[in-house]
Amino acid sequence: MARVLMKGNEAIALAAIKGGVDAFYGYPITPQNEIPEYLSKHLLANGKVFLQSESEVSAINMVYGAAGAGKRVMTSSSSPGIALKQEGISYIAAAELPCVIVSVMRGGPGLGGIQPSQADYYQATRGGGNGDYQLIVYAPESIQEAVDVMKDSFNIADYYRNPVMVLVDGLIGQMMESVDFDYPVKERKLPEKDWATNGIINHPGRRNVANSLYLDPALLEQHNFKLQAKYNQIKKNETRFELVNFDNPEYVIVAYGTMARICRSAIEMLKKDGIEVGMIRPITLFPYPEKAFDQIPKKAKGILTCELSMGQMLDDVLIANNGRHKVGFFGRTGGMVPDPEEIVDAIKSFNERVVK
Repeated sequence: MARVLMKGNEAIALAAIKGGVDAFYGYPITPQNEIPEYLSKHLLANGKVFLQSESEVSAINMVYGAAGAGKRVMTSSSSPGIALKQEGISYIAAAELPCVIVSVMRGGPGLGGIQPSQADYYQATRGGGNGDYQLIVYAPESIQEAVDVMKDSFNIADYYRNPVMVLVDGLIGQMMESVDFDYPVKERKLPEKDWATNGIINHPGRRNVANSLYLDPALLEQHNFKLQAKYNQIKKNETRFELVNFDNPEYVIVAYGTMARICRSAIEMLKKDGIEVGMIRPITLFPYPEKAFDQIPKKAKGILTCELSMGQMLDDVLIANNGRHKVGFFGRTGGMVPDPEEIVDAIKSFNERVVK
């Protein structure tokens, strides 16, 4: 397939089809509506399942059911819609069921606005549902990367029996870029779904049950230990990041998604002014690429965290930095997207932005 010009949301939807999705359950909300719109046409045409549910709560519980039956299933939504799905997401993670969740972030809190934002970082990485659980969270920078991640996400979800969230903002969802859908993804030997509740008796004498209820606290604790061991394996094997202009940086920017794109332009502008600035770009937000911070030169003057939020990733940057360098913050929120010149000014006034 040759490169094609596509809107981000539609490209994500097509990538899901190429990733082998069997079913989609969702409810409309801006700015992600092109995902279900595209899938409503193309899934049904290919004998797959598309259902617009009566609510976000219904959608995520339908995902639970289809995932429990062993199908490749997904949902998508935007900030308030993802909030409504949190209880179901916690159930799915606890039952160790694979699924893919696309979150196209908009401004908040509350209903907020429909402009792009990164203020759902906590929602994605800390979880709004109850209990000790984690999602695998990818934060692509471009439509091409979103396509590549999306195609791989179903394999990753199946491999770890865990929900995967692909986190983009409204700008990536709504803009258009040229994308190549033939880019290969990592081959994984996937285990058989002998746990699926599909009516087939895989274990003599009993049927499979998808469950997150453990009334015996000792059993629930053991289940949590098992989940944590899986999350530690994910941290070991699935952490992704990119280092930009890291030969001899005077300062280091940490940014992801759309903000990273803006920071790339700012880095080139700063280079012309004789200031070398590198960038750590997390591709996975969980697991967070803490080891990338070990590669920051000791003589670097500081780290500037740049976000389309009031500083949610800042917490992880401070943890990863572990007191080695000064850390500053630059952020815009509510749907405001900065110009590269604002990042340039923030680097030049770094000492005024230091938080720790």
